[in-house]
Amino acid sequence: MAYWLICNSGAGDGERGRDFWLEHLATAGIHDPLCRDFEESDWSTRLDDRDTLIVAGGDGSVSRAAAVCREKGATLAVLPSGTANDFARNLGLPHQPGALCKLIASGRTQMVDVADYGDGMFLNVAHVGMGTLPARESRSTEKKLFGRFSYVVELLRRLNAKRGFRATIRCDRGVVKGRWLSIAVANGAFFGGGNEIPEASVSDGQLAIVAVRPRPILQLLFTFLMVRLNRQTPRRTSTLVHIRSQRCLVHTGKPKTVTADGDVVSRTPLNVVCKSACLRVIGDRIVSTADGDAGDVISGGT
Repeated sequence: MAYWLICNSGAGDGERGRDFWLEHLATAGIHDPLCRDFEESDWSTRLDDRDTLIVAGGDGSVSRAAAVCREKGATLAVLPSGTANDFARNLGLPHQPGALCKLIASGRTQMVDVADYGDGMFLNVAHVGMGTLPARESRSTEKKLFGRFSYVVELLRRLNAKRGFRATIRCDRGVVKGRWLSIAVANGAFFGGGNEIPEASVSDGQLAIVAVRPRPILQLLFTFLMVRLNRQTPRRTSTLVHIRSQRCLVHTGKPKTVTADGDVVSRTPLNVVCKSACLRVIGDRIVSTADGDAGDVISGGT
């Protein structure tokens, strides 16, 4: 058994780098993990199902590490160091670095879902339309100034400039067609730095598809405010559609950019399948918003 540590030095504000985490890991009893970078090619071939891969970075880095862990059967441990850190929220990980490293040393694990699309996978959410703008156009200075709210800043800047796009959404329960401002396909319960997806968790075996129609900005803001306050998404309104399904196919009239966990990954059509309980992660709980309470947890790890 071995511990591996990969750090993305460019994640977040850059304050939680390799030396920071090595000190806290050593205090928790994990000494001299094998340190590597994503750019190095040899480490992934040496990883096996007895190892724990510790990744310090944002959601994009965590997704890259998760893909390797899933292939090798290794355990994924997350040291949230990015801007959004939504996957860490799904696991209810401790905010204190010392407590988090002690949890990793304990070896307690949970099994979580991943979302497969084409040749890739994501842990949190894929976007088509307006939701892709933060990943494509958010400026590094805004990320440092506004942190996780940089995503909202970029969306509000562009909101009035978008008339939407035509797309067909095919799910297990049927087909929805129309003009959309944004389509999000989520595997977990959070996106964009802590925005909740009602009635969801990263271990429920379902995708949450949330599609937003082009509407005046005040109507959009009112709808989002009501969802946030009620902590429950209506299945269908004049502004928003929320569908739960194991599979989802998004087909657009013209190819559109697709982002997943904060990175540009492909173009439409987007075909996503939820793969249940196929990734082992360090954690002692899984956060669920199924009862309208992000404090609810699902236990049962090893």
